[in-house]
Amino acid sequence: MSNNNLFKWLYPGIKVKRWMMAAFFGVLIVGVGAVFSVSEYPFVRTFGTIIILCGVVFIVLGMGKMTVSLLTLFLPRRERDIVNILYQRRYLERGPKIVAIGGGHGLSHLLLGLKEYTANLTAIVTVADSGGSSGRLREEFKIVAPGDIRNCLVALADAPALMGQLFQYRFAEDSQLKGHNFGNLFLTVMVQLTGGDFQKAVEESSKVLAIRGKVIPSTVHNVHLVAEYIDGTRTEGEAKIPRTGVAIKQLFLKPEDAQPTQEALTAIAEADIIVMGPGSLYTSIIPNLIIKDVPQAIVRSPAYKIYVCNVMTQCGETDGFSAADHVRVLVEHGDAKALDACIINDAPVPQEALKRYRDDHSYPVAADTQRIKDMGYKVVATDLLSVNDYVRHDSKKLTQALIQLIESQRVIKR
Repeated sequence: MSNNNLFKWLYPGIKVKRWMMAAFFGVLIVGVGAVFSVSEYPFVRTFGTIIILCGVVFIVLGMGKMTVSLLTLFLPRRERDIVNILYQRRYLERGPKIVAIGGGHGLSHLLLGLKEYTANLTAIVTVADSGGSSGRLREEFKIVAPGDIRNCLVALADAPALMGQLFQYRFAEDSQLKGHNFGNLFLTVMVQLTGGDFQKAVEESSKVLAIRGKVIPSTVHNVHLVAEYIDGTRTEGEAKIPRTGVAIKQLFLKPEDAQPTQEALTAIAEADIIVMGPGSLYTSIIPNLIIKDVPQAIVRSPAYKIYVCNVMTQCGETDGFSAADHVRVLVEHGDAKALDACIINDAPVPQEALKRYRDDHSYPVAADTQRIKDMGYKVVATDLLSVNDYVRHDSKKLTQALIQLIESQRVIKR
């Protein structure tokens, strides 16, 4: 360091030199106390010990305040309570390794709660979306759908709220970019800048948003979802699947040999807990489970495996489904051994809220816990509802239910 840089530490307004002087003064006091402490007179030695203790106080105070002054220069303005920040981050780093599998708004809503519980959080996200902005971008640029990835990045963001709002901003209908979402466009551009490497683009976007955890696409192949219905007909395209009015028999991916990302397989293998859902059963959760090698990886994983069932049925996908029907379809597409427990809502939905859903032919999912138990799975049925404009899971209630279930299995070691 040059003499000029050393001299800058003495500039006014840095709020460092006063604490440096306090620490230096403490060292001098300790030195004086040390002289008295070797006296042959007991009273003088005691006085010397007191002086040494006072000096130590000045040293600790000076060094501590100087450290805080330096750290606050490098932290966002909203983060001034250094002790709380350090404690929180160290606490979160000791949390269990949780892998959340799914897509859509259900997964991002789950992540909002879980990120306050552990920093060892990985979201494995479907990329089979074919509607809206994501569908237009994937067709034009031949990339995987960015929409669900974007939602999860924003949910895990530790950056200022404005950054999250920026990524979720949707252009007006009278714009040439109508219907597009800024976050989707950002990811698309990032793919181009990284030479077509979608996974690398997600990693770089994660740095921009300073996310707590990881977001991993379940595959980087440009896959399309194909549904076979009970009448033998088929439909290709995630957005088109619920529109036929015919019950779904089975789902496939096109191409069928699409490979999962290695990062997804590694996260599953190292997980303490794997959570599937909530989210659209056929178009958000199952698309991840029908990728080659993923069901086998989940079965081999030592993780405790939990399915979070939706609170409402979805028209065109799960019409008339109970909670047990959701579980049955899930294990039929995955593996019966890829599940240990289910969390379902058993709180009644207010009648006023139900009226808003009748036009969409959406109804509360019946909590038939005994049928699920008869399948061999543990069931936690509790109040998970949040009723505002929509009937959905309450993030705090769901996180609490998950934590209680996990702790009851003694998975967590803090």
